[in-house]
Amino acid sequence: MRADILGLERRRRWSLDEKARLVAETLAPGASVSEVARRHDLAPSLLFAWRRLARVRASEPHPVFLPVQVTAEPAAAKPSPARRRRRKATGSIEIDLGSGRRLTVGADVDAAALARVLDVLERR
Repeated sequence: MRADILGLERRRRWSLDEKARLVAETLAPGASVSEVARRHDLAPSLLFAWRRLARVRASEPHPVFLPVQVTAEPAAAKPSPARRRRRKATGSIEIDLGSGRRLTVGADVDAAALARVLDVLERR
């Protein structure tokens, strides 16, 4: 099998500046996308795709940088054990009570309160 190179590659590379210039040309009053595409020897669909990308980029919020002043933070003393907050547990516990009844409680439920509730439910 033999392959011959018949000519130059047809695909062209367009810089962002060139794309922006061509899109701006299509947005001029009275301009036709097809006419601009014909003048620059490219497919109108390509110009429409570039216009769509330009609209998307224009609607994206631009990052805003704010001035920041970094200062040394005073060393914080460790809180006393009485002042430490209990870490909130995540998740839940599902208890099957039988006869199709289920009880779902948070993982941070008070164990004594849960025992009282289960005791009442067992008597029923």
